[in-house]
Amino acid sequence: MTIDCLVLGAGQDVGKSCVVVTINGKRIMFDCGMHMGHDDHRRYPDFSLISESGDFDNALSCIIITHFHLDHIGALPYFTEVCGYNGPIYMTYPTKALAPLMLEDYRRVLVDRRGEKEQFSSENITDCMKKVTAVDLKQTVLVDRDLQIRAYYAGHVLGAAMFYAKVGDAAMVYTGDYNMTADRHLGAAQIDRLQLDLVITESTYATTIRDSKYVREREFLEAIHKCVDSGGKVLIPAFALGRAQELCMLLDDYWERMNLKVPIYFSAGLTIQANMYYKVLINWASQKVKNLSATRNAFDFKNVHNFERSMINAPGPCVLFATPGMLSGGFSLEVFKQWAPYEQNLIALPGYCLAETVGHKLMRAKPPARIDVDKSTQIDVRCQIHQLSFSPHTDSKGIMDLIRFLSPKNVILVHGEKPKMASLKERIESDLRIPCYYPANNESQRIESTQYIKAEASKSFLQSSLSPNFKFLKTISRADTGFILNERAESCVQVCDDRVAEGAVIMQKDQHPKIVHQNELMDILEAENHKVQVAYCCPVCVPNEPKNVPLSPGEDMHPVLDKRSLLHLLYTKLSNDFQDVTIQNDGDCLQIGSLTVSPCPKEKCPHRRHVNPVSTSEAVNFCCTWSTEDEKLAWRVISIMKNLELKTSAHLELKKCSDEGS
Repeated sequence: MTIDCLVLGAGQDVGKSCVVVTINGKRIMFDCGMHMGHDDHRRYPDFSLISESGDFDNALSCIIITHFHLDHIGALPYFTEVCGYNGPIYMTYPTKALAPLMLEDYRRVLVDRRGEKEQFSSENITDCMKKVTAVDLKQTVLVDRDLQIRAYYAGHVLGAAMFYAKVGDAAMVYTGDYNMTADRHLGAAQIDRLQLDLVITESTYATTIRDSKYVREREFLEAIHKCVDSGGKVLIPAFALGRAQELCMLLDDYWERMNLKVPIYFSAGLTIQANMYYKVLINWASQKVKNLSATRNAFDFKNVHNFERSMINAPGPCVLFATPGMLSGGFSLEVFKQWAPYEQNLIALPGYCLAETVGHKLMRAKPPARIDVDKSTQIDVRCQIHQLSFSPHTDSKGIMDLIRFLSPKNVILVHGEKPKMASLKERIESDLRIPCYYPANNESQRIESTQYIKAEASKSFLQSSLSPNFKFLKTISRADTGFILNERAESCVQVCDDRVAEGAVIMQKDQHPKIVHQNELMDILEAENHKVQVAYCCPVCVPNEPKNVPLSPGEDMHPVLDKRSLLHLLYTKLSNDFQDVTIQNDGDCLQIGSLTVSPCPKEKCPHRRHVNPVSTSEAVNFCCTWSTEDEKLAWRVISIMKNLELKTSAHLELKKCSDEGS
């Protein structure tokens, strides 16, 4: 079975997130975003790749939206109300509450201020939201009999979620945008340890490791304080939901501590509604905010006031939060045009800016400079520009930590820049040993998925697994390595319980798979059982005993050829070389799996293919027999035996006597 991923947006790009995943016959669209940097056909995903006929209800099992940012939800009303999708849509409760505000503000900016053709109406937004089913965190939702989904806390913005999807035995996680570090108003992402075939993760900061939060906050506050202290105005372009609340909390607290009287403003309208929802949905905020709610609501800002358009050129310093972020249009761009030409003013960009936006151009500029605002307008920029990493996206360390924790079989990177994604892919594959991919927009990636088969077990197989299988083997103690003459060798009994479940899986037509004992298999197949054994007579060299050495009366004339002694020597040698296998010695032979090694008493053995060496050494032959399943092991043992030179303690004693006699 496979998982097919069709990337319609955010493939080697940041913006227009949309990934269609086919998993065991179910097709899920994760996110349905628009691109903030384009105003042509590239603004929305190419939905024709899902269904050329436009029958999206049958082409998709459901849509899942991870959070309310426009690059993840901006195309949803267009897809449902214009393209005609009427199937299930899932998102969290805060996302369902806040998404209409974002969508309506976007529609109003395009139509009322830019004069562009309306892509969808206010009524379309309302009708779209009626089709949405809200879900809670860790709530398992059965989309149908086979497909189940579950949301996990992602941080990033209020209501953002990672989504787990499972069909049969195949499972995956789509992260959306997430943050592995808690901030002032949101906690860090949290997810269970899951068995996953695939993780699709954002990679916005694929190669960036951010400084500590406290260092970034101090730098931000110092830059703003310095600007207003010298009489300048500060513009902070931010989306009304998310970073705006985070930075308002930071500035409000700083203004209280420093007793500053310079006004802080929020562009009116959308932000007032947003703050109201934040107060209502406080249970989705960080634990610190929830604890504080017992005494006061953290989103009741004492020093933040509403801003009217007539106040743009009012004298005196101030701090203004204006929407949208990235200076992609709207009121923030209007204010930028008025304030950018003055050196005492400051533009503070608090996070990532998409390519083609004015914010992105500003990040690359060094004032004084001229910035193209649109095709017909240029602005002289003399103000200060300060970029600060207050982005709610996780950094490269956070991405690696999440993948390491989940340990999926495969990873796909989306929502990132191509060169940085390539670098992160190398790290994932080298450090974590997990295959990683980063397809471009409108490309597909196929992933192998898991499929488990339930099988019955026969009584004989279960009995063989449960019943003890004791073996009692008489062995020579391995501890006795100094002397191995018969009268000195110590013997003991080794008890083994080789309780191995040996069976076979059989699959017959119109029947469930079944595991049977190996003895049953031949009866089922109505076949005879054949066993192939291999034999080889192997020489092992033993040095000749020293000459002219008197032997005690009755002593064996060939102590070096003593069977039990040589077998023990061979046992000791092989045990050192084969510590990964069990070698059993019963005094008559060695047993290594199916391989049996025993001294060969025959002068002419049919399995002997060598001529015994003469002169300085004498060969002792060992017969080796084994089954074909241990072929490699047998030849490893034989290869070592051929190169052995066995010296017994008796031989050493005789050598010692010889030396003393001379």
